[in-house]
Amino acid sequence: MRLTFYKYQGTGNDFVMIDNRLQVFDKTNTKHIAFLCDRRFGIGADGLILLENHDLHDFKMVYFNADGNESSMCGNGGRCITAFAQFLGVIANEATFEAIDGLHKATIANGLVSLQMQDVKRVEKHPAHVFLDTGSPHHVQMEQDLKILDIKTVGRAIRYGAPYNDAGSNVNFVCKNADDNFSVRTYERGVEDETYSCGTGVTAVAVAMHYIGETEKNNITLQTEGGILNVTFDNTAKGYQNIWLIGPATQVFKGEIS
Repeated sequence: MRLTFYKYQGTGNDFVMIDNRLQVFDKTNTKHIAFLCDRRFGIGADGLILLENHDLHDFKMVYFNADGNESSMCGNGGRCITAFAQFLGVIANEATFEAIDGLHKATIANGLVSLQMQDVKRVEKHPAHVFLDTGSPHHVQMEQDLKILDIKTVGRAIRYGAPYNDAGSNVNFVCKNADDNFSVRTYERGVEDETYSCGTGVTAVAVAMHYIGETEKNNITLQTEGGILNVTFDNTAKGYQNIWLIGPATQVFKGEIS
């Protein structure tokens, strides 16, 4: 059987994208999904995303990490599947879709895809880091120089360390450039390596930096290894609401694989 796929990337965070509206893809075959994401033997990607029909909304997003397991929310993946849905003619310039963490709204304008993230009601401030969930769990800590930091080694130690243990957490390292501008490098669980960009990660960084007083702005620019993203939000008595992740999402190529 030949499988038609599309490759998308959002600031270097890349995904195998499959139109599964006819339910032809086997979602239980973890090894096959991991093979498709393998950069040497398969297509190569940080994750695989299925676009499926939804009874009430525009579509459903099903996301798998590169290890083949279905995972928590992926922000850049949410932006990329919105662009994919537009390409397929499922939507025009606006969408409401269901992901594993609930409903999301998205818009496409001027070459950018804006994705509304879930509200953040709880932020944990610790002596050396901040922890919060933006659809996926994120550890956020500030560093002086991201260029010399061994992201894979340090990130892996934190990801599997206490208090995260087996469940694990994504790990974000942050350097402040200006009051509304931060550089970010992220170690992602499930990928088990640094990724060029992480949408839920930069969202977590923007909220965390505001929460600990590193910025008073609510429109934050995040510089990742793969490009620039923006996060906007409202800080309310109920927490952080109206959170939007904004950036490009690009189709790289279409292909077929056995």
